[in-house]
Amino acid sequence: MSATPVGNDIRRWRFERGEMTQQALADACGVTRQTIIALEAGRYAPSLELAFRIARAFGVGVEEVFHWRHA
Repeated sequence: MSATPVGNDIRRWRFERGEMTQQALADACGVTRQTIIALEAGRYAPSLELAFRIARAFGVGVEEVFHWRHA
């Protein structure tokens, strides 16, 4: 089970955007590759600012990348 109730589709969006690498996304968002790895694995929820940066890197809204997991 994931450590956070916030789920995401980062991996799917990376592949839909021409197989964007974790490093390319990290560079676009100003974070480390390890941060992207941890987010994709659901180990923690991003800050609101980072969530917006990630969504902007994909050209979509935050709600298209992140979602609340139902209990």
